Amino acid sequence: MIVEVVLMAIDEKNTTAPAEGGMSASRDVKPSPTSRVDRAPSAPRPAPEDGSSAGRTTIAEGVVAKVAGIAAREVSGVHALGGGGARALGVIRDAVNATDLTQGVKVEVGETQAAVDITIVVDYPAPIREVAENVRAAVTDAITRLVGLQVVEVNVDVNDVHLPSDDGDDDAESRVS
Repeated sequence: MIVEVVLMAIDEKNTTAPAEGGMSASRDVKPSPTSRVDRAPSAPRPAPEDGSSAGRTTIAEGVVAKVAGIAAREVSGVHALGGGGARALGVIRDAVNATDLTQGVKVEVGETQAAVDITIVVDYPAPIREVAENVRAAVTDAITRLVGLQVVEVNVDVNDVHLPSDDGDDDAESRVS
């Protein structure tokens, strides 16, 4: 079954008719219909006249996710990032001093744009919409300023509300153990 799929993919690649300019149609870069950011490579840039080196900088999605995660954690009213399972795993990571700063953050990075989906837990009684707007602004500012990408959207998913009494229960459980 897998061999058939691979052979079909090879046949499709080999039978693709050349497009104008001699390139095959399979090599044309078109944005994915589900992509939220620009995916097409930019045109080659001429060498700078000031004598500096020409080149290209590629920023990994993990870098953008880490910047977004750090910015979101710094917002007042954000207790944690990620869903229940991710937070449980995060507690273990924190215990062994291996905090995952990208927990609860998903990014899509294009040539010049980024889109972010972030899941947060809000401290009670912080105003949820205000915290979400502050997260959106902080993440947008950090990515724009530090990474240099245009942020096309920041979707904030408020997954839970953290009650101060929840911390007291955790302390009581750890004393009993």
